[in-house]
Amino acid sequence: MVNLGLPSIFHFPLTTPMKLFRTLTLLVLSVLYYHSLNAQDVVTGTLLPKTITYNQPLKGWAPYTTAGTIHQPYSMVFLYASWKELEPIEGQYEFEKWEKEDWTHPHAEGKHVIFRIYMDYPTKASGIPVWLLDKGVETQKYSQHGGGITPNYNHPEMRKSLANFIAALGARYNLNPRVAFIQLGLLGHWGEWHTYPQTERFADHTTTKIVVEAYRKAFPDKMLMARYPRGYAAIPKWLGFHDDMFPADTQNGKDWAFLTTLKASGQDKNWMVAPVGGEMEPFQSEKWMLPEYGNTQKALRNGHFSWIGPYCPALVETKNQAYLNNCKELLQEMGYDFRILTYEHKRTIKQGDPLQLSLTGKNQGIAPFYYKWPVYLAFINTDGTIATTETDLDIRLWRPGDFKTLMTASSQNLPPGIYRLGIGVIDPWTQKPRLKFSNKMELHKDGWQIFSHLEITK
Repeated sequence: MVNLGLPSIFHFPLTTPMKLFRTLTLLVLSVLYYHSLNAQDVVTGTLLPKTITYNQPLKGWAPYTTAGTIHQPYSMVFLYASWKELEPIEGQYEFEKWEKEDWTHPHAEGKHVIFRIYMDYPTKASGIPVWLLDKGVETQKYSQHGGGITPNYNHPEMRKSLANFIAALGARYNLNPRVAFIQLGLLGHWGEWHTYPQTERFADHTTTKIVVEAYRKAFPDKMLMARYPRGYAAIPKWLGFHDDMFPADTQNGKDWAFLTTLKASGQDKNWMVAPVGGEMEPFQSEKWMLPEYGNTQKALRNGHFSWIGPYCPALVETKNQAYLNNCKELLQEMGYDFRILTYEHKRTIKQGDPLQLSLTGKNQGIAPFYYKWPVYLAFINTDGTIATTETDLDIRLWRPGDFKTLMTASSQNLPPGIYRLGIGVIDPWTQKPRLKFSNKMELHKDGWQIFSHLEITK
């Protein structure tokens, strides 16, 4: 026996060189065959990018429904309502009437809703319920901003009634899948949490705490947004915000600028868990989308904005290509923008075994997606029949930057066969895939994006 420096399993008599050659050859072939089997059992792929600009859910423009023609695609609308019209008699609510009149507007068809309730809207009739005034809540008139009426926000009956009304709102809309985001509203001019220049007339810390906590209790499943980190709204780390003079007051160097106040309150990182949005400076879209576009883009990025409305660039009719191109660029960048880079999964799985799908990708936007919308895989067989199964993926975790995830889906009820594999993020309102990944994939019926194939065996 001669030791060739190999492990004992490779020790062969030197007197049988042909046997040694044959054995080594068989060993090499078996190793190559083993790796070949592994390679054949795994499907890997790379997906090319594609720009998805319009109609992505819960991001982009959120225009008024009543401001005339809307000239660009959009996925959300912004609705105002007064407390007085929603609760004209104490304890009797006109939510259904509001929905039939405003939510069914042609411009709102098929769109998610953002809403804000107000008591004081300058130039409009008072939105304070008459029955609340009859309880002794005092008011003061003002002439600024076109004039209006400010109630005593700190009156005991006001505080109690606010909490009751917000609870009723939550009972109606917390689980309504059409509702995208809810602004706290109710307090201040336009429901914007200020009474400038009569700052002393605004609600005190106790009242703002009642309002914030009442909203949080009534809407545990919705994203809430405040105009300013003012009063108790300067405390929660879960609260979203809206800037109603974007981008003019977003970061203007003043101590009251939108982003400056968020940083001062320690809520400049709230965007990681709650949305930031707001209204573009009214009637100034052409300014902010053309000569000042660089500042607009910078404000959007620094504030991690997901949507703009109700006044927004989509309300401007123009053929200016630079304006339209800048709109497309801004829309793509705001909010989330998910792109899948690579995928990997087994080519064949046994019926009942879980399918594990590994994805790498990138959120190319500036914010997360804020709801745990379910992610489904679609198994499409050779005759076009679609079977779907829910995965355990939580897309809220895909913050801006690269991501890598391993999702698992059941194949329990899928019959054996060869399937094309699609993916879809399901809108709980429509029960169909709505969010699109920014990739070149075949778009199947009902919105499934097809990217791979596999076989299920017995």
